[in-house]
Amino acid sequence: MSTTYSSNNILNAVAAAAKSLDERKEEVNRLNVFPVPDGDTGTNMSLTIQSVVGNVAGLPIGATAAEVRKAVTTGALMGARGNSGVITSQILRGLCEGSQPFDTFDTESVAAAFAKAVEVAFQAVRKPVEGTILTVLRDAAAAAKNAAEAGLDTPEALDAIVAEAYASVQRTPDLLPVLKEHGVVDAGGFGLAIIFDAFTAALLGRAGTMVDELSFARGAHPKVEIEQVNDWEGSQFRYCNEFLVDSDSLDREEALNFLSTMGDCELCVGEVPKFKVHVHSDHPDKVLAYFLDHGQVSEVFIHNMQIQSAERTEKLAAEEAAERKPLGFVAVAAGEGNAAILKSLGVDVVVSGGQTMNPSTKDLLDAVGSVNADAVIILPNNSNIIMAANSAAELSETPCAVVPTKSVPQAFSALFCIDEDASLQTNVEEMTEAARAVKTGEVTWATRDSKDAAGNPIAEGDVIGIADGSIEAVDATIEGAVLTLLEKMEADEADTCTILAGEGYSDDDLEALVASVEEAFEDLEVDAQRGEQPLYPIIFSVE
Repeated sequence: MSTTYSSNNILNAVAAAAKSLDERKEEVNRLNVFPVPDGDTGTNMSLTIQSVVGNVAGLPIGATAAEVRKAVTTGALMGARGNSGVITSQILRGLCEGSQPFDTFDTESVAAAFAKAVEVAFQAVRKPVEGTILTVLRDAAAAAKNAAEAGLDTPEALDAIVAEAYASVQRTPDLLPVLKEHGVVDAGGFGLAIIFDAFTAALLGRAGTMVDELSFARGAHPKVEIEQVNDWEGSQFRYCNEFLVDSDSLDREEALNFLSTMGDCELCVGEVPKFKVHVHSDHPDKVLAYFLDHGQVSEVFIHNMQIQSAERTEKLAAEEAAERKPLGFVAVAAGEGNAAILKSLGVDVVVSGGQTMNPSTKDLLDAVGSVNADAVIILPNNSNIIMAANSAAELSETPCAVVPTKSVPQAFSALFCIDEDASLQTNVEEMTEAARAVKTGEVTWATRDSKDAAGNPIAEGDVIGIADGSIEAVDATIEGAVLTLLEKMEADEADTCTILAGEGYSDDDLEALVASVEEAFEDLEVDAQRGEQPLYPIIFSVE
């Protein structure tokens, strides 16, 4: 059974690939030791593909395939950053040119697109080096060709391309000595594999990417370990120069010949009237002067690579020297204010999510894995997330447990009773007990006609107050719902009330609400904060 992929499907998959690379760009940056250890390969590739997405987003509805291809190639060229970004732009250009003769996205057109991408990308680099992004591209193209010759359907062909891209990345240390010396794979190649992987997962409608199944720990090659680079490798030149040139007369070959006299890693791609130039050189003034004589120069970026390399080394050293904690914390929350409060209370990673925005087990597992601690506690802060949190804890290689908090205010109280000298289990028990002592109220609007806990009718648009999961108040105003909830939650017997204002709820309204609460409950200590959570203008707790 064949599947038809529309232009919209493909562009959405490109956007998903851009998002995935952006999320993992620091992971790619850490691998960056060739041609210079300046730690920006992931960032540059990410900026390049984001420029593509931005350019495509500006197309009118119903744009033709030719217009889409032009938007992709122009966006890539204009947004290309650094050596890796320029090469990525040429790969995208080649994929577009190779697909031009075909009306459908299938195994045959994919193979042709990859073949052209290899041709265009290798032409852009005067001195191709094995064990780099170019090698990974060539190997992926070979997999595409084999898939076409074997008559594989499109999903199978895309999977084969992704699998070979990752396998090729694993082989890069055997092809490029500097990679093996520092115990890393090629950064650009890995970034390209991430793009292919995320694109395929999005196009085929998968929740996860293949990289989770193709761990570098499996197979013939050892797991990659990141090592600090303390020396200045590769380029003997100091400045990375990149800019756009508008010219009707620029000869690319002559320009490349000139650039080779100025430095290394020289690139001049594009065609009349727009070109992208990249070179490592100690003489940015002379480089710019040459191209100013041939046209107009714009989007000039000049980076001191020695400073970048030193910053990368310092960052890696800081990461390695960071003190490992006995106990770390992952919490789920929506809203910048809530996240900031949680972090101030000791949470290491805040995963964005909450009601209607439940993170997956993988999201939580990844967050746990990023915490530098001997053990980790997850605070799900929503009853719908507890199951995923428990699954993440079971799958985690790091000892992990869940304190089953159902709201952010419960997490606040739980975090106040941490004892780092106690065991993981003891902390979970103490924190769970503290969380259970917190009563939580939430105020929002009814999205449909319903009934409250007593069976009274609720009309769509009414302000409703929810006490620990049960609708206990219906009112015309937010303030009225809060006061009713507080009364039903026996706030007159509580000591403190924490109020979290949601996005869109003004400071003036918050001030007036606090005044009303303090007037109605004289002995209640009120602490109001900006939580900035969506959907719920007010979340509060009493204890």
